[in-house]
Amino acid sequence: MADPTVASGGSLNSGGRGGGGKAASSPAENYHLARRRTLQVVVSALLTECGFESAEKVAVETLTEMMQSYITEIGRCAKAYCEHTARSIPTLSDTVISLIEMGFSVDTLPVYAKRSQRMVITAPPVTNHPVTPKALSAGQKRTHPPHIPSHFPEFPDPHTYIKTPAFREPVSEYQVVREKAATQRRDVERALTRFMAKTGETQSLFKDDITAFPLIAARPSVIPYLSALLPSELELQTLEETDSSEQDDQTDGENTAGNAISDDPGADKENSMLPPSGVVPSTKANEDNMIDNPYLRPVKKPKVRRKK
Repeated sequence: MADPTVASGGSLNSGGRGGGGKAASSPAENYHLARRRTLQVVVSALLTECGFESAEKVAVETLTEMMQSYITEIGRCAKAYCEHTARSIPTLSDTVISLIEMGFSVDTLPVYAKRSQRMVITAPPVTNHPVTPKALSAGQKRTHPPHIPSHFPEFPDPHTYIKTPAFREPVSEYQVVREKAATQRRDVERALTRFMAKTGETQSLFKDDITAFPLIAARPSVIPYLSALLPSELELQTLEETDSSEQDDQTDGENTAGNAISDDPGADKENSMLPPSGVVPSTKANEDNMIDNPYLRPVKKPKVRRKK
């Protein structure tokens, strides 16, 4: 039988042959040391099956190193084939191809596994490998369907391939919709007021600081209904794009309408309000800095009736 000191193993490093009696402290070193001792037990069992009753420690260490190198090479080749096919975890087919490439006859494995002189080795003590915690865990992990072998790698985390919409469902509650519409309308009115205050004429609440709390100047026009009678820019642009014949017809129609308006006594009164030049007088010319803004009117003190 194998040497009991060899079968039990000593304090050895994962990659070295010799070692002292100092025990490993970190979990990773304990994990590698347990694997090394398991390989030593396997080598001792193989030597016993071959008929050896004892073995030197150096010979067992050499055979253990050779077995470890052989297994490491199989794992390295299987990992390379796995990554070549855009996968992260090797499968059984990757291991079989690696054995074939290394010159091993795969067909002899079933016969060797069913040999009569096979020694059963007790399971080594379980050593938990240090596992890094996952940063993100979402959803429930799927198990393999019946048509996928159990030795295949597990499915990745659900958040890596399951569709997760990043938008919220539209709110259909009446109260929320009305509040949102009122808020949007208020924002639009406020933005339009600021734009008009920056581009147009404004009045200030404070005479010292003109830029503080600007108000849109409210100046009444002399003829308020004149803007409704004059054509807009869009109508003028449409008239310019028409043909010359249509422009002549429209000009004749306007002249006829102008003569009809001049015969109207009411129109004479309206035209008499316009100056001879035909230009509407500006507000500044008629009214000297007249402010018709209710926010800027002078404060009127209420009359207090005294009791008799």
